[in-house]
Amino acid sequence: MKYVFIENHRAEFSVKAMCRVLRVARSGWYAWRLRRQQITPRQQFRLVCDTAVRKAFTEAKQRYGAPRLADELPEYNVKTIAASLRRQGLRAKAARKLSPVSYREHGLPVCENLLRQDFYASGPNQKWAGDITYLRTDEGWLYLLVVIDLWSRAVIGWSMSSRMTAQRACDALQMALWRRKRLGNVIVHTDRGGQYCSADYQALLKRHNLHGSMSAKGCCYDNACAESFFHSLKVEGIHGERFISREIMRTTVFNYIECDYNRWRRHSACGGLSSEQFENQNLA
Repeated sequence: MKYVFIENHRAEFSVKAMCRVLRVARSGWYAWRLRRQQITPRQQFRLVCDTAVRKAFTEAKQRYGAPRLADELPEYNVKTIAASLRRQGLRAKAARKLSPVSYREHGLPVCENLLRQDFYASGPNQKWAGDITYLRTDEGWLYLLVVIDLWSRAVIGWSMSSRMTAQRACDALQMALWRRKRLGNVIVHTDRGGQYCSADYQALLKRHNLHGSMSAKGCCYDNACAESFFHSLKVEGIHGERFISREIMRTTVFNYIECDYNRWRRHSACGGLSSEQFENQNLA
């Protein structure tokens, strides 16, 4: 307690005088002060760990929690990283409740469910999943349509528009066909929305020898991989931001898909690799 008193009153009295009055040796006080300033090995480890975790968390654009950061930082385990995140008050972008999209009755023929919630594919271009979501801007809704290869979880086709039309669904599928070149016998799974049941979309499937498949009515689990992508997009790239125009939203979505999601975002289905890394590793 005497040493603490001296430390707290150094600005008012000389150390020599306080040591004399309190009957303590100056050498003892200096030794105590030096010990207080020294960093223990445990403190040093925490400082180094916190710096590495904060850097990885920032580079991941605040999207990764402890499990994915553990893949980025193999020198630390999940519990150590989780403790570091708590210590620094860092939290990955959190999910919000999403309202399911409702579709109007259209009376068009629907396809049989060929996928049956079997999302495993042993190679590329065996199973694709397509879906639609809507994104809010100050100018109104922007509709996003995607096509995902279930083998690597890569978004291989997409289109955006202020109107949700059959042509936009065809555009997304055309991009996937262009990226994957010549192929056939692919199962292309979607929901029962009118865009996917339209004559134009069905003709495009037939023209390229693709097999249409559709979810059961009102069952989002039948297209869980596409729903998972939209969830990641909204949580990691959109929630918490205000978009004053559709053009700004377009740019954000483009950057997320082409620069972030496909190239470096880790997927458990790909063994912790990004879609691009997984494809490069398995097609080399």
